[in-house]
Amino acid sequence: MNKPLILVVEDDAPVRNLIATTLKAHDYRFLTASNGESAILEASSHNPEIMLLDLGLPDMDGVEVIRRVRSWSNLPIIVISARSEDTDKIDALDAGADDYLTKPFSVEELLARLRVTQRRLAVPGTVSTESVFTNGALKIDYAAGCAFLNGQELHLTPSEYKLLCLLSKNVGKVLTHTYITQQIWGRSWENDIASLRVFMATLRKKLEQGPDAPQYIQTHIGVGYRMLKLE
Repeated sequence: MNKPLILVVEDDAPVRNLIATTLKAHDYRFLTASNGESAILEASSHNPEIMLLDLGLPDMDGVEVIRRVRSWSNLPIIVISARSEDTDKIDALDAGADDYLTKPFSVEELLARLRVTQRRLAVPGTVSTESVFTNGALKIDYAAGCAFLNGQELHLTPSEYKLLCLLSKNVGKVLTHTYITQQIWGRSWENDIASLRVFMATLRKKLEQGPDAPQYIQTHIGVGYRMLKLE
């Protein structure tokens, strides 16, 4: 698997150097930027495949960087920030970030997040435009409107099926409660989020049949959900 080109956007020199040293030690190619304007310039000039982005930049908020990059690019953006409140995570994810890593972080966790993102880049149709999606024992035939687990058709309600399709088309990406409810029901009210939790619980029971079954859906408490990519 070829290593992607990574853009590191971090104004704190010691943290930037730590990330750069880690990437170099693991044979990643990388560029660095210390503020939002230079990050946008580097992203548009060099087409990096992944961005590691701090939110607390000197010239603009990192969320604004995400919004501006998202206006023309879908490159995966992993936020690395000292902001740990759910609202900060939700704002970044709703703006278009793919993942959120809170400082202080371990080098091992950073590398793990990069590997997950790299696998998404390497799998054709991860943000799926294909008519059939497969992930482990799960198969979704979008054209037929059916889902199967271990070759057996899953009996899903319309809302459960919509949720499963939305998560599968964004496999590996954290989707916020607000984003999901807007996509499923066209709005985001408090009652919709409560309903989402119920539908997600029933969907999980159908996907994860027994204590030894693989986990397909990961909960990010207070933020949203992510479908995991199984080997």
